[in-house]
Amino acid sequence: MTANELKENRPSSFSDWARGWSTRLIAPVAIALGRTGLTPNMLTLIGLGLILVAAVVIALGHTTWGGVLFILSGIFDALDGTLARMTNRKTRFGAFLDSTSDRYADAAILFGMMFPFLRAGQPTEVILAFVAVIGTVLVSYTRARAEGLGLECKVGLLTRLERFLIIAVALVFNLVTPALWMLAALTHFTAIQRIVYVWRITRGSDQP
Repeated sequence: MTANELKENRPSSFSDWARGWSTRLIAPVAIALGRTGLTPNMLTLIGLGLILVAAVVIALGHTTWGGVLFILSGIFDALDGTLARMTNRKTRFGAFLDSTSDRYADAAILFGMMFPFLRAGQPTEVILAFVAVIGTVLVSYTRARAEGLGLECKVGLLTRLERFLIIAVALVFNLVTPALWMLAALTHFTAIQRIVYVWRITRGSDQP
């Protein structure tokens, strides 16, 4: 089966639906920010700065306040891409910066969630956070590597939006341990889904 056939047969994901309505919601905000002179790259860096602060706040034990900052950082993460599209300022460096910032953000927030358990001597949660970091990196890497081969690879149960929602709920309602279990398991499940997907769309065309 070809990549186009798989894409046509794949139902719209929750991420696709959410991005559709959220873009309409935040577009006026993005345009207003653009009029102030802010660029998409500036918004990317502001969002990264907020999530680094959120990670420190969470590491210090202020979980709910860290969750509020985390959600705020997510708004900026959505605004930068929207502003770039609506003002025709999409650049290759901007896409690179956005993806790189996302990886720093993923690692930072999980480290912030892990640190109180490390300080309290709770090794299970520390291990779960470490496993979740690896899984999160692999989810992103499998997509990036596939796209480097000219393949679209957005499939999977736990894309970045779903991870964001799990972490946001966990922080606001202080449910960090259940969230770490979910992230540790489902990020690796998603990475395997993407590996299988790429295998399926390439097995008929690859020649030894």
